[in-house]
Amino acid sequence: MKILYLDCSMGAAGDMLAAALLELLPDPDAFVDELNGLNIPGVQFKREPAVKCGVTGTRLTVTVGGAEEESHDVHGHEHGHGHVHSHEHIHGHEHRHSGMGDIEHIVRDHLALPDRVKDRVMAVYGLIAQAESRAHGTPVAEVHFHEVGAMDAVADITAACLLMDRLAPDEVIASPVHVGSGQVRCAHGILPVPAPATAHILRGAPIYGGHIEGELCTPTGAALLKHFATRFGPMPPMRLQAVGYGCGKKDFEAANCLRAMLGEAGDGADEVCVLSCNLDDMTAEGVGFAAERLLEAGALDVYTIPIGMKKSRPGVLLQVICRPRDREALTEAMFRHTTTLGVRESACRRHVLDRRVETLDTPWGPVRRKTSGGHGVCRTKYEYEDLARIARERGVSLDEARDLAAGGAE
Repeated sequence: MKILYLDCSMGAAGDMLAAALLELLPDPDAFVDELNGLNIPGVQFKREPAVKCGVTGTRLTVTVGGAEEESHDVHGHEHGHGHVHSHEHIHGHEHRHSGMGDIEHIVRDHLALPDRVKDRVMAVYGLIAQAESRAHGTPVAEVHFHEVGAMDAVADITAACLLMDRLAPDEVIASPVHVGSGQVRCAHGILPVPAPATAHILRGAPIYGGHIEGELCTPTGAALLKHFATRFGPMPPMRLQAVGYGCGKKDFEAANCLRAMLGEAGDGADEVCVLSCNLDDMTAEGVGFAAERLLEAGALDVYTIPIGMKKSRPGVLLQVICRPRDREALTEAMFRHTTTLGVRESACRRHVLDRRVETLDTPWGPVRRKTSGGHGVCRTKYEYEDLARIARERGVSLDEARDLAAGGAE
């Protein structure tokens, strides 16, 4: 099982998390080019080396219209890290403001991202908007972010979500979060650390302060942790494969880095979630359509079981097997595409065979062959769609097509 462990002993910010994840990729520069190719309005990404207390890492800078967002706490430390505010910029300059509808329009209609990544970007940004709404007593629909801060946060969140999708960890574990101490100056005045929005987002997560004065965890960083972390706690035993350091802009007496550690854990068993719901008021077509959408959303498997429900009504038990990181998105998809009023969740361990797919050249065209092995067994199977194509073209049965493929591949 692939585990991503996030060391938040110096807090978390969107740019720091994205930079740490970027270091885990084999070709980070190509990924930065991909980010710039998204054409987020006015945004430019740049990867730079950085050194904090002798530790070499990466700083991912985001400029909007050629400038970085600037904000300062009462001690003069830059604390923005993608922090967005719901009213005027601290320096008093006029800025155009963006609401959640504007953000969603940019993300869903203008960014060339997979739908699952767009969903995650909006889910993370939604956590920030809800926290700002709660902190300032404003309905979510009326929360507005100044333009530079909004694009800065969209950039950091998009980068982090796309990196998470690219790395595809089976589980994300975060350490307790160091939030810093002291006070922070924002558009509303001087506020305590953690800022109210950050504190609201981190409800239920283990946090702590310390002697370092400044805002170490920003709302953007908190929202990314809250969305992606399957749990908070110590680093589990794992075979370490890669380490990434995402550096903040400010220098402290401790290395101002977020550390990401990628490794393999377990004995070949895989951690999965099973999501279930009972349905008795959907057509067969509706259930089938829901199953298709759930598979598109990242489910490992979707299946139904006929059941008897109360008042002797026949029903269907819909079950979805998914990776822990996908359970929230798939739970939302189950509510969206079915009539259920509740979804049950359980954690399971599954033992899987090692699998590989190879494409064979045959006289009847390419044929994919899937081989699986482990636990004392080895199995080979040809891809159904390729066999069906041969059967249709040659006017033979599926079994005869299988024989042709096997003979042609020898």
